[in-house]
Amino acid sequence: MSEKAVFNKSLLLMGNSFQISAVAENEEWAHERIDAAIREIQRIERLLTTYNEESETNLINRNAGIMAVPVSRETFDIIQRSIRISVITQGAFDITYGSVDKRLWNFDTHMQKLPDRETAKKMVRLINYRNIVLDNEKTTVFLKEKGMRIGFGGIGKGYAAERAKSVMMELEVDSGIVNASGDLAAWGYQPDGKPWTIGIANPDSAGQIFSYMNITNMALATSGNYEKFIMIDGKKYSHTIDPRTGLPITGIKSVTIISPNAEVADAMATPVMIMGMKAGLDMIDQIKEIEAIIIDDEGRIHTSQNIHFK
Repeated sequence: MSEKAVFNKSLLLMGNSFQISAVAENEEWAHERIDAAIREIQRIERLLTTYNEESETNLINRNAGIMAVPVSRETFDIIQRSIRISVITQGAFDITYGSVDKRLWNFDTHMQKLPDRETAKKMVRLINYRNIVLDNEKTTVFLKEKGMRIGFGGIGKGYAAERAKSVMMELEVDSGIVNASGDLAAWGYQPDGKPWTIGIANPDSAGQIFSYMNITNMALATSGNYEKFIMIDGKKYSHTIDPRTGLPITGIKSVTIISPNAEVADAMATPVMIMGMKAGLDMIDQIKEIEAIIIDDEGRIHTSQNIHFK
């Protein structure tokens, strides 16, 4: 009998680097299943992209303030789940984030000062998940205001990772990992029978790990401000904008969310950053089966109640 090994493929999907791994005895068998997962991710990319004029997402956006658009049940369900997360996070997560007026923020230039609160608020006036109207029977989506736009940047990678995992499990892959640029879903065990060892990125040093966790049948997503930020008067401001104020967030370097579901982990990472340390951890502690690790601007580590890591 052949020994089990980890087989994987790395490629660019959804604008991110994906690595898909399967534990198997036979390389050809493993790669067939990995290819099925890749096809599934490509299908989701076509469904959710804003880069294709004919995607359902763009049809919804083009008809904002004009009419309701019939969509597939899959797209409808993702939007419905997104709205639920908006409610839970009090608007810190919002798929109408695409409506932000980007003229205000350009983190690649030398910004010298923040916009005033009134200007910032105007720039985000179209961001409001409450203005997404869903018709469950007709599976239609209507954005109430002209100029509104939805986008799945905050949840799409996690959804794709979860779906790819499901496809592989249906094809009898008992153990594997789908890693979407650090947002990952892991199930089963390594060939030696041990859980998967996952590294949590060091927010102060790209490519370095500050801690490891052993996980199985779990998903993990990290949102960080260490790659893109501006300094104004000695204070660091993140490229993550609070959709409720239009201003950048401060105080947190990175948030890692651990959950049984990759979509949930992906969707919850940025809102915890936006809500801030106390409110973010209070919220996580009230939700079953979700944990958080937060690194603040001073490099201190804060965790939700049930986290134990080395």
